[in-house]
Amino acid sequence: MAQERKRLGDLLVEAGLLTEEKLQQALKEKSKDQKLGDAILQKGYITEQQLIEVLEFQLGIPHVSLFRYPFDHNLFHLIPKDVAKRNLIIPLKKEGDKLFVAMADPMDFYVIEDLRLSTGFFIETAIATKDDILRSINKYYDMDESFEELNALGKESQAEQDETNLDQDSPIARLVNQILSNAVTQKASDIHIDPQETRVLIRYRVDGILRTERAIPKHMQGMLTARIKIMSQLDITEHRVPQDGRIKTNIDFRPVDLRVSTLPTIYGEKMVLRILDLSSSLNDLGQLGFNTLNMKRFQSLIDRPTGIVLITGPTGSGKSSTLYAALNKLNSEEVNIITVEDPVEYQLEGINQIQVNANVGLTFAKGLRSILRQDPNIIMVGEIRDKETVEVAIRASLTGHLVLSTIHTNDSLTTVTRLIDMGVEPFLVATSLSGIVAQRLVRKVCRDCVEEEAPTKREIDIFKRRGLTIDKVSRGKGCAACNMTGYKGRLAIHEVLVINDEMKKIIMNNEPLSTLREAAYKSKTIFLLDDGLLKVKQGITTTEEILRVAIE
Repeated sequence: MAQERKRLGDLLVEAGLLTEEKLQQALKEKSKDQKLGDAILQKGYITEQQLIEVLEFQLGIPHVSLFRYPFDHNLFHLIPKDVAKRNLIIPLKKEGDKLFVAMADPMDFYVIEDLRLSTGFFIETAIATKDDILRSINKYYDMDESFEELNALGKESQAEQDETNLDQDSPIARLVNQILSNAVTQKASDIHIDPQETRVLIRYRVDGILRTERAIPKHMQGMLTARIKIMSQLDITEHRVPQDGRIKTNIDFRPVDLRVSTLPTIYGEKMVLRILDLSSSLNDLGQLGFNTLNMKRFQSLIDRPTGIVLITGPTGSGKSSTLYAALNKLNSEEVNIITVEDPVEYQLEGINQIQVNANVGLTFAKGLRSILRQDPNIIMVGEIRDKETVEVAIRASLTGHLVLSTIHTNDSLTTVTRLIDMGVEPFLVATSLSGIVAQRLVRKVCRDCVEEEAPTKREIDIFKRRGLTIDKVSRGKGCAACNMTGYKGRLAIHEVLVINDEMKKIIMNNEPLSTLREAAYKSKTIFLLDDGLLKVKQGITTTEEILRVAIE
């Protein structure tokens, strides 16, 4: 009698990877043509590795890790790159009349049949993760050929090079596409193109940490920068002043927005491309990593009809994401929301967004003044940079508007000092400020290679000093999914300071910072370090990560 095949959801519940409630929720919320596995992955309930292990058991198809897999490069011409990318397949090896391929979806019989007809081999399948397949395709396909062509190109005259840069299928265009595609596959947030004396380094910032991806010969530098400048519509003849531009493109069949910034250095122009992946932008407050108390406090701040709420932290600490998530929560047809940003990163439906343009005199302060005549309920200012902007923002909050903005300071308490330092009267700060959220991003322990271990003596000491205890800590030992780092993905740690009457008095009397800190302790504010250590206790991140971004 044929054994009945169990459904994927039931298998995941049996394996203890998913609760029945979460399964029902995923089934209810997934779109019509979306597979259950994809829906659960999207919600972050399980990792791709866990899904594959269950699929391997369910389908009886082996799973394969492509990290350092000994690929046969001669097989790559059997399956063209665009076919491999579109269907998420990669050839592994051949034995006699059989071709072994790794697939993200080994149940896609149309693709298997197409492969059989186009290659003439019988197809044997194995399962691999989507990221693993994309990373391998980007790494091994056209690696050699484009490089040889580029080496030849470097020896051409300037006029010939300029012509090549405009050609969509030229080797340099392919190299740039490969660099972008690799970065998106590795979920990098920035690409750095660093000219050195003898070579040019391509570095990716993945989960907040920079690492060198590859080095390319010095003679390709001119063509590479020219190609990126052409894509972002910058002046390719200007090398002496910094320039800013944008690229809108499709990478691996999904829309990606890139912000390009160039900076003249002694060895040529350094370029940084910030990747804004439009399909993965988080717009849900619940997914930002707020703990229950902080979440309640933050909700109460943005639910107020007036006042200023500031979000603070260094560049790249996820301030914009938190702001956008807050706006998304407040966005309804009953309110008029207007933002003034530089630049407008994500376009949100139903919200009026203004782009700052210094060339025509549209600054934050000027834009903000004009907004006030537009009958707004909620105003978002991209960044408070100067006295003029902060004064208009404060006036707006005192005349019945909710103002959300960001400011660069170390923590929530020093923000008050910074505002007074900008030249704002203490009584204005006290009356207008509702609350301050300080935040940092820390790397999460990779869920595929996580191991529990006993805390070190130093860790126990750190926890003890903050009035906490710790029995076990989680660390990733490194696997293919996390590129042997032990970390995958990031989450935010927060410090939400709600300004109460006692703090208002302290600010108004211009008392020292230590008095304000005591008042914050009294009102049970969870400081950055404490929130981080609580997340270490939950096994989400490590103490090293918390100490990297927060100080005692």
